[in-house]
Amino acid sequence: MKPLTEQEIRSAFVNCTKGEAKRLSVPRDLAAKPWDDLDYLGWRDPQAYDRAYLVTLLDDRPRALALRCPTPASWQTQRGMCSLCLTSPADGVSLMVAPKAGKARQQGNSVGTYICSDLACSLYVRGKKDAGAGARLHESLTLEEKIERTTANVAAFLAKVTA
Repeated sequence: MKPLTEQEIRSAFVNCTKGEAKRLSVPRDLAAKPWDDLDYLGWRDPQAYDRAYLVTLLDDRPRALALRCPTPASWQTQRGMCSLCLTSPADGVSLMVAPKAGKARQQGNSVGTYICSDLACSLYVRGKKDAGAGARLHESLTLEEKIERTTANVAAFLAKVTA
């Protein structure tokens, strides 16, 4: 993924108003992110942990989603499988819900999927972050194929939000 600026990120949101995009919390350490190892940039809002954000490149244009997610107690952590990267991280997965874009958003429609709670799918796929024992199934796919699958899953989720 190519490095993005705060302005590029704020203007990329497809499922929130411009005012909401202006007020949301963007990571301050954008220059320090491992952009070459990211299929998408994802983060939790430090002021409101039930909010998360995901930014990816689609057709060479940044596209971003505002997400809602539960803030479970440590005993509620689900060791399920992430729908994007097919990892079962020790920190668990969260059901992340995105309001649909356009008129569907005004009607209260949303789409949800299970995503790694820390939104570190790209790093798990590449082995840059340890997901814990038994978190990744043995696959015969190459790293490039796993990356392609993850980006395709992110694009499919984005398509459901914008449909």
